[in-house]
Amino acid sequence: MSISAHSDRETLAPRLAGLSKEALFGDIWAQPELPCRERSLSTLVTAAPGRVEQLLWHIRFAGQNGVSRAGITELITHLAFCAGWPAAVPALNCLEQEEQ
Repeated sequence: MSISAHSDRETLAPRLAGLSKEALFGDIWAQPELPCRERSLSTLVTAAPGRVEQLLWHIRFAGQNGVSRAGITELITHLAFCAGWPAAVPALNCLEQEEQ
């Protein structure tokens, strides 16, 4: 059985539905540091298996391409909700390493 309607998700997992509505879409997606277009692209990218081997390089490259530190931090926060904390923590570790 697939979950096809938003109301079905609210019935099946009301807490998750509430967190999605309030925290994810009401707060995380609303932050101005990372436009929704970029959040959508990052979410699509996280649908593929993650690789952190080159993440530090990509953090540096993003900075060269005009992505601010606040934007990178906000992206990692966004990933925590979309890809899970196990995906976000290594990214935070790479960001911390970049600062050193």
